[in-house]
Amino acid sequence: MLDPAAPHLVVNSRMLFFGWLPADPDAVAALVPHGLRPSPDRLVFMNQYVVDDDSQTSGFGAYSLAYLGVVLAGVDAPGGLNPGGWWTHYVTCSDRVRAYAATRGAPAVAGRTRIVRHGEEIVAETEIDGVPVIRARCQVGETGGTFSSGHHRYFTTRDGQLLSSVYPYVAEPVDPFVIESVEFLEPTHPIYALRPENPLTIGFGFYSPRASFAYPGGLTVHADSAQAAPGRVDALSVPA
Repeated sequence: MLDPAAPHLVVNSRMLFFGWLPADPDAVAALVPHGLRPSPDRLVFMNQYVVDDDSQTSGFGAYSLAYLGVVLAGVDAPGGLNPGGWWTHYVTCSDRVRAYAATRGAPAVAGRTRIVRHGEEIVAETEIDGVPVIRARCQVGETGGTFSSGHHRYFTTRDGQLLSSVYPYVAEPVDPFVIESVEFLEPTHPIYALRPENPLTIGFGFYSPRASFAYPGGLTVHADSAQAAPGRVDALSVPA
């Protein structure tokens, strides 16, 4: 079991990260807990990524992961360029990553993400319990001389407290980059509430064959958490 209070580094993952306007804004807003506010347009985000080799992490090993959630208002990441986000779904094939994330409040479940490139097309598909639930297609170019860097801020909940973490990242995005489609394949699954509107409206996004980021060591209790005062959570107990 990994120490949930320890930071971790991931380098050169293959990552597809973007956001869209949802088909059912009210259903999306209902997923956000008390103490946080969804963005006015109820924007949804998704990150699908694959870590191909053990040498790319500080202890996670090779794995795949997809997380989705709701873009928030009033809780931007450091620098003010990226808004905060509430994780609603967190899907990974790694027992180690799943246990680590769950102790930090992430809604972690078992599943797998595959990202396949055919020429200039990327297909990213995420399955849960062996059932495909999301498939994204995009047209991509090659990396050039540009890079993207900054921080993301994500919120989770544990023991009645809202927890906030800040994740630094560096990525080499491809150009051009065009999202062609986002399919939610299983209407009976709760994740279907996040499906995009038709026609598809993309808010932001990139694909990078080399995206690096870190999981922070400590968590911060959010000031509006209903059952806790602000403060650091620097050591997390590991549940049985």
